Amino acid sequence: MTNDPESDLAATVAAVTAGQIRAGTRLISRIERGDDGVTPILRALFLRGGHGRVIGVTGPPGAGKSTLINRMVGHWRKQGRSVAVLAIDPSSPFTGGAVLGDRLRMGDHSGDPGVFIRSMASRGQLGGLAKAAGDALTVLEAMPWDVVLVETVGVGQNETDVMRHAAAVVLLQTPMGGDDIQAAKAGITEIGDIFVVNKSDHPDAERTARYLEDMLALSQRLHGDRPWHPPVVRTRAASGAGVEDLAAQIDRYFATLAAHPELARARMAERVRHRVTEILRHQLDRRLKSEASPLLDPLIEPVLSRQRDPYAVAEELLARMFA
Repeated sequence: MTNDPESDLAATVAAVTAGQIRAGTRLISRIERGDDGVTPILRALFLRGGHGRVIGVTGPPGAGKSTLINRMVGHWRKQGRSVAVLAIDPSSPFTGGAVLGDRLRMGDHSGDPGVFIRSMASRGQLGGLAKAAGDALTVLEAMPWDVVLVETVGVGQNETDVMRHAAAVVLLQTPMGGDDIQAAKAGITEIGDIFVVNKSDHPDAERTARYLEDMLALSQRLHGDRPWHPPVVRTRAASGAGVEDLAAQIDRYFATLAAHPELARARMAERVRHRVTEILRHQLDRRLKSEASPLLDPLIEPVLSRQRDPYAVAEELLARMFA
């Protein structure tokens, strides 16, 4: 490091965009620590990113996400594609760190320079994504990875953030019966671009797959014709069965985006809107906390006495900030 911030910024950006894993790792570690000094670097990296495919993989705990990702990485490596994996893990209640670290994942690819695996702790963030995940993806997208995979902790009403960070979302389901199928809950069929029924040798697997296909067909009829019809893929991650079919469906999805630029632009606009909102929310939160006394404290007493309401106070604070 030098004493010239601009020189250090340029050196870091050059190292990351050149694909130097150590530089990317150090930068992601700084992001996790909440280092404010990374913001200028992230701004520069964003302008140089967007080349690789960002694919979100989500699903309920125990669905086999990590095992399937391990197989997918192996498939893409055989094709000569480089792959980065960002795995969002449950946080330890004692240290706040990732419980399921990358040392426990995907041992088949340890030592492969064409594979990068990083675990991040969710730290209780809703949506299954760490607060720093968006920034970490900015780093990975600026590196020359062909594929960037994001794996979330689980799936549910608060897990939908993944579809705003990824260009494509693969949603895993496990074989279940009838109304217990989790895809039926909370409009979850609107999350996925590709659905996977893993453990397809289970007796209830085909029933689950047909149930999903019926729901997706109904959604298609309700929302009108769309360029992309989400498929349902049967896999057995433990043996690798169905992995080639899943990879082919992912390729077909990105081919559809290329053939329909209006769809690709709309999806990208969703991602950008989410990122800007996420960054703005974080900055507002930090500003309120750092300036709580001069901004907020004088407004508390009228609320305590019921002379004002908290909604009006919030609107006043926003007006002051954006004046």
